[in-house]
Amino acid sequence: MPELHPQLLADCHRLGAMAGGELLLSRNAALHWFILVPATGHADLLDLPSPQLQQVLADCQQLSQWLKRAQGYPKVNFAALGNVVPQMHLHVVGRRTDDACWPRPVWGNLPPGPAWQPAAVDAIRRELELEV
Repeated sequence: MPELHPQLLADCHRLGAMAGGELLLSRNAALHWFILVPATGHADLLDLPSPQLQQVLADCQQLSQWLKRAQGYPKVNFAALGNVVPQMHLHVVGRRTDDACWPRPVWGNLPPGPAWQPAAVDAIRRELELEV
């Protein structure tokens, strides 16, 4: 796994490893905003070799299902932007019509919110069965 970009480390909690990469959680606890960082030097999702792409997408699908089932989010946004942070990373974000920036995108619109408490981060890690 390549080293994580400093901006990802500054903005996120490290949750642990999934099959397709390292899972992070945005420090802003206003909503569940996951970032999956695949173990690759490629910059763009669609440049991944097919087996790796399928694994990464399966991880994102697992996160989406957990957000809907366990957290009650009716909508999940998924994106692979990489315009500010060049290291490939995928956003999986639970959305509700009453969240702080609905219906706008979370990027650049999510106001500062509460921080995740360590116990809540640990609970998410346990629920997703991740190892640090």
